[in-house]
Order: sequence, then C-alpha cells, then structure tokens
Amino acid sequence: MRLQEYLAEVTKIALLEPSEERELWLCYTQQGHMESRRRLIEHYQPLVVKALAQWRAQESLLMDLVQEGTIGLIEAVENYDLERGVAFSLYAIHRIRGRMLNYLEKEVRTVRVSLDTPWTSEAGVPLFETIADSAPPVAEIAERNFLLDQMRTAMERLPKKERLALNGVYLEEKEPHQVASLLQITPSHLSRLQKQGIRRVRGMLSRLMNEMKK
Repeated sequence: MRLQEYLAEVTKIALLEPSEERELWLCYTQQGHMESRRRLIEHYQPLVVKALAQWRAQESLLMDLVQEGTIGLIEAVENYDLERGVAFSLYAIHRIRGRMLNYLEKEVRTVRVSLDTPWTSEAGVPLFETIADSAPPVAEIAERNFLLDQMRTAMERLPKKERLALNGVYLEEKEPHQVASLLQITPSHLSRLQKQGIRRVRGMLSRLMNEMKK
C-alpha cells in the first residue's frame, strides 16, 4: 500500500462514542473479544499518523515506520490497563513513538537515511504536510476529554468553598461579586479561594501527568 492510500484510509475512520469505546474495552479486556480488539486498533490508528507526522523521509521508510508504529499500537492495546485511569491515547503514543525510534536507530546503522529531505507526494505536496493534515483528531479529542474529566475529578476533591468558588467563576461563568455574595464572603476572600483551588488542581494534574510518563 502506498502512503497516500494509507492516509486516505485513515481519514475514513469514524470516531467512536465514549460509551461505545468503553464497551469495546470491557469486551476485550474482560472477555477477550477479538473483534473488539480489532475495532480498537482501527479506531486508534490515527495515533500512528500523529507520531509519523514528525518525520520527513523517503516514502518507503515512512511506510516502514507505519508498520512499526502499528505494532506499537497493537502492543499498547494488548497491555493497556483500563483501571489505571490513564487515557489510552497518552499511554499508546509513547509505545508507538518508541517502536518508530527503535526502528530508525537500527536503520541508520545499516543504511544512510536522510530524515531532512523534503520528499513530496504525487501532487507535489511535502509528505510530512500531507501526513499532518490527514490525521483525524482522535488523539486530541481523547486527550482533551480525559484531561477535562480529570480536572472535574480534581475539583470534586477540593475543600467545599474552593470547589464552589471555582465552579461559580469558571464553570458557571458567574461574576466574581455574585459568587462572593452567594458564598457570603468578601471578594478578596473569594480571590484567595480561587488561587488556592487552582494551585491544588494544578498539583493534582501535575502528579497525574508525571504518573502517566512512568
């Protein structure tokens, strides 16, 4: 398969609803349902394209990287722990990039490969630009939704007044003086609660991101 054909196929992949995706994970991890495994690998194939977009090289090498990245994706699906609470896309992209980097390290030892040559498609468009434009935003959507969920979870763990202060100002988009009045506190006290709440949420999310990198 040519690279352009592969990218065209990836753009046809439909996004799964969150409930549908979770059901696939449960069917695969709990029942070993292989069709669910196949659909998950297909659904997350755009992650391979996302990782591929950082490279500029001959088309044949890029297709080799696609194969290596897909192996990394399969390994990620097979080893993913749904209960850890880490978004699959964040977990998988490290395995995909790792497979690609390992392949490149082996490749440059045996042949002289240029990763800076601006190879073009048949239409004359640089392949790396075509790759970047071809990936549906599966990874971005998954990461954003995951981080939003984690932020909400973090806010629920805040002390009551800090949580109400952040909810009122940032989620309900009320004016600060309205929130202060509802909480029966002064505007300066509200400001302190906001700062404390933001600092706590940032700390919780920072620990989460560090855990995902392990």
